[in-house]
Amino acid sequence: MTERFGGIEGGGTKFVCALGTGPEDLEEVRFETTTPEETLRRCATFFAARGSPVRAIGIGSFGPVDLDERSRAYGFITSTPKPGWANTDFAGRLGRDLRCPIGFETDVNTAALGEFHWGAARGLANFVYLTIGTGIGGGGMMNGRLMHGLVHPEMGHIFLPRHPRDNYAGGCVYHGGACFEGLASGPAIAERWGKPGAELGADHEAWEMEAHYIALALVSIICTLSPERIILGGGVMEQQPLLGMVQRKTAELLNGYVRAPALNEGLKEYIVTPALGNRSGVLGAIALARETWERRRGEE
Repeated sequence: MTERFGGIEGGGTKFVCALGTGPEDLEEVRFETTTPEETLRRCATFFAARGSPVRAIGIGSFGPVDLDERSRAYGFITSTPKPGWANTDFAGRLGRDLRCPIGFETDVNTAALGEFHWGAARGLANFVYLTIGTGIGGGGMMNGRLMHGLVHPEMGHIFLPRHPRDNYAGGCVYHGGACFEGLASGPAIAERWGKPGAELGADHEAWEMEAHYIALALVSIICTLSPERIILGGGVMEQQPLLGMVQRKTAELLNGYVRAPALNEGLKEYIVTPALGNRSGVLGAIALARETWERRRGEE
């Protein structure tokens, strides 16, 4: 019998549940994120109804989350501003309901894992994945390992200098208009300009400002972590002119200081969008489930 693995991409707006082994073998369902009770019940029902046993499930969750396996709160969504979701035992609840091993990671690290196995980060040991959408988060790999530390990376909350023409107060509940997320997330765009980014024209001044903020963040990440590639995902990056503007602005801000072949040709091969599109997260969760299963078997 083919071993199949489960994956969950848990976002603040939507959840994706999938069963399979990779991009060519994937059965999935998407639904709105509501209350923890209803949302996690829908996840459990999806896997329980598939018939064949699920070897393991990988979860990529919005956060902040607790990834310390020694902690009593391991597998929890912790201090999230998402109403009703603070202190939710995400991994523990599903592990008890489905009686299988659970792998637990941040949503951005999981998306990075998907791109590492099947997408734009194949063959790279050091790269950063940023998602720019309802919120902004960052993760990736250093020396072939997903980024962990005291907690997990919070690249969406690095502080940025304000654009000289920006009078928007900021949208971060913790930092206002001081941080990357507060200035450049999807909701920040909508509040600043009075309509969602998808309704703004390609020549709207919003995109120059957005590219400016993203490029400022990328320069800090390049100078701090020196990744071999940066992958930009999330709904905001689906806006047609933005990628090229970010590449050009980042090169302008670097001003030739960091010398490496990968940074030549306007950064077109260095700053990229996900090769897996909007499936990076759920496919990374499948890869996490496989790794969790193999680790568990090695311990037996």
